[in-house]
Amino acid sequence: MTPQPLLDLSIPGRYHVVGVGGPGMNALALVLQGMGHAVSGSDVRESAVVDRLRQHGVVVTIGHDPQLVQGTDAVTASTAIPWSNTEIAAAVDAGIPMLSRAGMLGSICAQAKSLGVAGTHGKTTTTSMLTTILREAGWDPSFIVGGDAADLGTGGLWTSGEWLVVEADESDATFLELPLAGAIVTNVEADHLENWGTFDAIIAGFERFVLGVDGPVVVCIDDAVARTLTASRRCVTYGTDLEADYRVATTVLGPGFATFMLVRHRVELGEITVPLRGMHNVRNAAGAIALAMEVGVPFADAASGLARFGGVARRFDHRGTVNGITFIDDYAHIPTEIAVVLEAARSSGDSWSRVVAVFQPNRFRRMAVLSPEYAHCFAGSDLAVITEIYPSGDVPIPGVTGKLVVHAILDSHPFQRVAWIAARSDLVTYLATELRAGDVCISMGCGDIETLPDEVIAQLQLGVA
Repeated sequence: MTPQPLLDLSIPGRYHVVGVGGPGMNALALVLQGMGHAVSGSDVRESAVVDRLRQHGVVVTIGHDPQLVQGTDAVTASTAIPWSNTEIAAAVDAGIPMLSRAGMLGSICAQAKSLGVAGTHGKTTTTSMLTTILREAGWDPSFIVGGDAADLGTGGLWTSGEWLVVEADESDATFLELPLAGAIVTNVEADHLENWGTFDAIIAGFERFVLGVDGPVVVCIDDAVARTLTASRRCVTYGTDLEADYRVATTVLGPGFATFMLVRHRVELGEITVPLRGMHNVRNAAGAIALAMEVGVPFADAASGLARFGGVARRFDHRGTVNGITFIDDYAHIPTEIAVVLEAARSSGDSWSRVVAVFQPNRFRRMAVLSPEYAHCFAGSDLAVITEIYPSGDVPIPGVTGKLVVHAILDSHPFQRVAWIAARSDLVTYLATELRAGDVCISMGCGDIETLPDEVIAQLQLGVA
């Protein structure tokens, strides 16, 4: 991919965002508005996100209208918006610069010393942690995060400070267009093959990414593929491996928290406590601390910032407890993410009697290729409930259903308890009947599965009434 020419955002302008209510795009709009630009946007429906944008001064229109782009200095849209969109077509016809989200994000990054967080998973949490640390140090960073962090209150904010923390997304190669002064790579796994084609292409993309960073690159040495990136350039490493520059030691995982000692070059820096479950969040915290310290943040500020970290929406998100049943929701949707979430539940010290995993597969093309990879990731559950694929705009493929995941599990673990419940209404009824006091029910996926806890809780409460 050839990077797009960057806009000079130091000059006040007028910018239009197509699909402004979507993930990531609303954060761009908020940051552009915070820079002092006149920002408009369009979306297909009203939402809480649209309301928040309007409260910050972004002019949002429901429905697409080619007149909305007239007089703008540039138009931007996510890769999810087709170029046949009437506003995009009007901008192209009028000769108005048309930027992808990557192009606009790169232009924003050029206005500050930007630190990017990349990786197949863990990006949002680690980006939020790094932002929290820099805030604790008094650096007043701007930020663009791919989710809602409790401490930050929004996915995007421009503070006019010297530093910007940004989630560097690999899904559409956005991370290759960001001018960065430092970066973290959490891990590298096979995902978004619909855009990359092969896993080798993804690895090559990450290699280009780390080579393009003009500053420290911090890599999780515990991840076998991420570790190979250290061969192409000098990197700072973190993890539990004895060779890590920032080594995690003496970890204690408790109910709702994790404590660990961080060692740098064999010297103990001190103990860190984060109010999150799981070793994956220990590694996320170590990575955030490592990059923060590499750019000059004192260890004490990093430790005190993380001690108060409030987490990120849909990351082991406690949604309620009814009839002794605990409901957790998580964005996990690829095998490693699922495995670490279930391990976090097992090792948390909460003493749940059963771990019930409810998984909604995502995208037909992903499942057609990757469904065998889900064979082992539910081993940490007492019951795995698989439902139908959420398309995310994907076109159905004959024979490709969520049942492919069921087959993958049972082919490798024939005695594992698995339930295949395709229809949502049947799923809610099944869980309301199956779950019992002492269970934790963890809904996982990146589609509309996030509303499932509320639906099951409502049915349980109706049963009590």
